[in-house]
Amino acid sequence: MRHFLFNTAATLVTVFGLTTAALAQELSFRFQSSDPAGSPNFQYQKDWTDLVAKRSDGKVKIELLPVGTVVEYNETLDAVAGGILDGQICDSSYWAGKDPAFGLISNPVGAWSDPAQMIDFVENGGGKEIMQELLGSYGLHFIGVTTPGLEAFVSRVPLNGVADLKGVKIRSPEGPIANVFAAAGASPVNLPASEVYTSLDKGVVDAADYSVFSVNQQLGLNKIAPHPVYPGFHSLPLVEVSMNKEKWEALPDDVKSMLQETVKEFQQAQINGLKKADLAAVEEAKASGAITIHNWPPEERAKFRKIAVAEWSRLATKSPMSQKVFDTLTTYLKNKDLL
Repeated sequence: MRHFLFNTAATLVTVFGLTTAALAQELSFRFQSSDPAGSPNFQYQKDWTDLVAKRSDGKVKIELLPVGTVVEYNETLDAVAGGILDGQICDSSYWAGKDPAFGLISNPVGAWSDPAQMIDFVENGGGKEIMQELLGSYGLHFIGVTTPGLEAFVSRVPLNGVADLKGVKIRSPEGPIANVFAAAGASPVNLPASEVYTSLDKGVVDAADYSVFSVNQQLGLNKIAPHPVYPGFHSLPLVEVSMNKEKWEALPDDVKSMLQETVKEFQQAQINGLKKADLAAVEEAKASGAITIHNWPPEERAKFRKIAVAEWSRLATKSPMSQKVFDTLTTYLKNKDLL
């Protein structure tokens, strides 16, 4: 009888709130972001931590720290694994130095034309399982995915397709993105983000891979480079929400479910919010009369993707997990008629 009553009480607690274990003590975690406190991305992340606190009636608290607070942006993986941090919200490409598979799955250049495509790949096309395997090997657990969206492209010269990239000096990070641009005939130039505006303004570069349209517009990049490509054709980063594996496994099941569900809500809020901001910025740009927006047709996006696949193939040879990412990604794209 005592055993029955105990089980019944536990069931009722689980149904009407958090489990007994969660109610017995507050759960507090420290996550570090790869974004600065003033960015729109950080605010969406902060909104997620607020939502977690609300859904748990204050029993689960996540302190979100801006980039660089505890460790550098590219060191949080080790910090979470070692227990210095409990979790992170970061662009997964930062871990490409540990395994090129991170770089390939986080930003397969040219693969995506819409955030929904990348989200579906992760959640339903095998990406989630790969992220779990990759992060698990370093002692982390993958909770969910988000993204600021498809980055626009700023340019001083008209770009209506792949052929127009020939000879264009493009500011681009080193690595896969620069390699794809070079293969398409452009001349990549590696410059820090802090030098993008002045380099465009002075003509050091003709175009730049930088951020989403609304951010580019806010910073005045479209004013000095009045031929943006929108929607973008090249970069859509996978941003992971992950935490220390042992700490995750110690959580009650309903807390795990709540974290996964709220990450999904955060994901949609960020994607929809930034898309709305982009659309408003596009209208502002058009109204100025000084900015011409170029939208590449599907056939030009397909040409760029075909060039990118060669770079994906090269990366696939770098590690067993990179090959697994390549096989899973290309299978998904073929099944969706995107390759």
